[in-house]
Amino acid sequence: MSADYRIVVQKDSLKFSAAHFIAYKGFRERLHGHNYQVSVAISGSVGADGYVLDFGIVKRVTRTVCEELDERVLVPARSDCLTVAREGPSVVLTYEDGARFLFPAADCVLLPIVHVSAEELAEYVLSRLRDGLDRHAMRGLTEIEVGVSEAPGQAAYRRAEL
Repeated sequence: MSADYRIVVQKDSLKFSAAHFIAYKGFRERLHGHNYQVSVAISGSVGADGYVLDFGIVKRVTRTVCEELDERVLVPARSDCLTVAREGPSVVLTYEDGARFLFPAADCVLLPIVHVSAEELAEYVLSRLRDGLDRHAMRGLTEIEVGVSEAPGQAAYRRAEL
């Protein structure tokens, strides 16, 4: 069969609540939080079993990533305007104007991103899902798209080939 099928998984259970702020040179938001929703679309061929990919696999891999981010402070470890340091059991963020944030390390997730925007979170989640779905690539999967919504009607999407 051809590769013109697309499955979409968008469930209420694929979510995480987290605190963050956007910071770039000359600007820093106040610390705040969102109840994020994640959606996943995967394109590919239908296999002999009648699936592009079992929805259960997509939900399981996505839920794992959401659980790792849930109830955490999301820290952009590659920020160009924040210094991120470990001090004992804490993570200290220092902005270019000297403002400091001190969080328990167990409450933080240091992400390999520059900004904690919905766009960069979508990229991060997509990369994690790509890794988690790698062993299913032999099924003829061709594309993945991840959406991260920080509020109803407010989402960013990242699409990539598999």
